[in-house]
Amino acid sequence: MMRNQEPQFGETARKCEPQATEGRVSEWLQCDNMHHQWLLLAACFWVIFMFMVASKFITLTFKDPDVYSAKQEFLFLTTMPEVGKLPEEKHIPEELKPTGKALPDSRPIQPLVYMERLELIRNVCRDEALKNLSHTPVSKFVLDRIFVCDKHKILFCQTPKVGNTQWKKVLIVLNGAFPSIEEIPENVVHDHEKNGLPRLSSFSDAEIQKRLKTYFKFFIVRDPFERLISAFKDKFVHNPRFEPWYRHEIAPGIIRKYRRNRTETRGIQFEDFVRYLGDPNHRWLDLQFGDHIIHWVTYVELCAPCEIMYSVIGHHETLEDDAPYILKEAGIDHLVSYPTIPPGITVYNRTKVEHYFLGISKRDIRRLYARFEGDFKLFGYQKPDFLLN
Repeated sequence: MMRNQEPQFGETARKCEPQATEGRVSEWLQCDNMHHQWLLLAACFWVIFMFMVASKFITLTFKDPDVYSAKQEFLFLTTMPEVGKLPEEKHIPEELKPTGKALPDSRPIQPLVYMERLELIRNVCRDEALKNLSHTPVSKFVLDRIFVCDKHKILFCQTPKVGNTQWKKVLIVLNGAFPSIEEIPENVVHDHEKNGLPRLSSFSDAEIQKRLKTYFKFFIVRDPFERLISAFKDKFVHNPRFEPWYRHEIAPGIIRKYRRNRTETRGIQFEDFVRYLGDPNHRWLDLQFGDHIIHWVTYVELCAPCEIMYSVIGHHETLEDDAPYILKEAGIDHLVSYPTIPPGITVYNRTKVEHYFLGISKRDIRRLYARFEGDFKLFGYQKPDFLLN
């Protein structure tokens, strides 16, 4: 009877026909295992083949290269612009080097220096070690610093002590409040109820985002320590606009907390100012001073350069070149000119910096630098080792 039950797997199966005798059981089991191994191997090949076909189908059917870029549009408040890595100048074809001339599509070539500034900001913003010094929320405090020119779609972030008064005059004229810069009274420039410059914070959230996304945006910076010296002189020494609260309210508050020699009766000294700014716990005093602190807080706190995609960053030290470039990029160079810059006023003065920091302890200077390190690195200013070491 066993011979009549012939397996259906060819000659191999016939050779492995089980015998009734007990001595052939082991041979029968080995042949049965071989049969299952062949089946398992065939199944594996089939699964692999189907997986490859399915993967190819999914790739061809569902690939969407624009999904990521579409999502990026809604992250403009928290994402830096993708500025491509700059090629070395020797690799740039002669016809593509910056000349100031228009391209066939009437778009001027952006000089490398401005591209490099944006690339530097992007790289520093991505540095996790500097995150606490380079990032800040886009709060009402920041939006209050940004002035709007809807007529020409321009946003200007105010960074005091870097020639902002002149830029305000430019925007006031563009907004139509006065026919020319020369006709704007000085007292009107800083009177934000009369100068016709709305702040970005005065708009709805949707309107704010629309302007941040589509308008030309810029601000100006200068060496951080030189800016602090300018702020100290302007507010606590000369005070040309007669703002008594700096001497009568803010200065006494700084002196009470930070003056080492309590018996000294002189007015506020630059050393007192440095110790206040370098104190890691300075914020509780900042809250008492209110918006007056805009003259010495960091550029990061004022303009949020890691959160807002600025079109151009100007430097006070190169304002003679940067001002015309900004006007041209904003498309307003045929409508208004930046006021004449007095000779030498924008040049970095190391001697002045050394003079003001003379006698201040290295500890206090290092603490000051620690607070403003983000500004130094974001905007490419050299670390002042001559003061720190």
